[in-house]
Amino acid sequence: MKLYTYFRSSAAYRVRIALNLKGLAYEAIPVHLLRNGGEQLQDAYRQVNPAALVPALDDDGAILTQSLAILEYLDETHAGTPLLPADARGRARVRALALTVAADTHPLTNLRVLNYLKQTLGLSEEAKMEWYRHWMREGMATFEAHLARDAQTGLFCHGDAPSLADCCLMPQVFNAERFALDLAPYPTIGRIAAHCAGLPAFMAAHPSRQPDAE
Repeated sequence: MKLYTYFRSSAAYRVRIALNLKGLAYEAIPVHLLRNGGEQLQDAYRQVNPAALVPALDDDGAILTQSLAILEYLDETHAGTPLLPADARGRARVRALALTVAADTHPLTNLRVLNYLKQTLGLSEEAKMEWYRHWMREGMATFEAHLARDAQTGLFCHGDAPSLADCCLMPQVFNAERFALDLAPYPTIGRIAAHCAGLPAFMAAHPSRQPDAE
């Protein structure tokens, strides 16, 4: 397998965690989102993913896009370390947590949105970062509330095994720490993140461990 990735991409980070949890070897193909105006916008990469987003996963010639679709594909095709619970309600809960990040929060704070706010709408750097921090806080608060109220929360977001939800949470925690967002109001997130951070699969997926890290 080949993973088109960028070391700080939250979506690519999710997929790296899942590949590591399942013990799947892959070749990392860096796509620099800032260099030369953004390598993801060049024709060569658009032939891989017309959306000009990372990640994309090449599995024996089949190109898969959208991080959550890739995670579920890996879960369906590689049985080791399941990323979804066995029961329907558990699966629905894990998917809802994952989507709280991947659908409700991350799209508002990703690079192309931030670039549009500054370059097209003319927001100042300070205003852009306030937008970023606002939606990060909103997303973290929602995620924390779900974790704190549900008895299914364990060592991980759902029970005592990692899932899609943890794959999505850890990149958000990295982003929060990178931009000095106070995580004290989210103690359950902090506890789970500290546990995940010490596990080899999560450690190996961290942006600082990637071949294109700067």
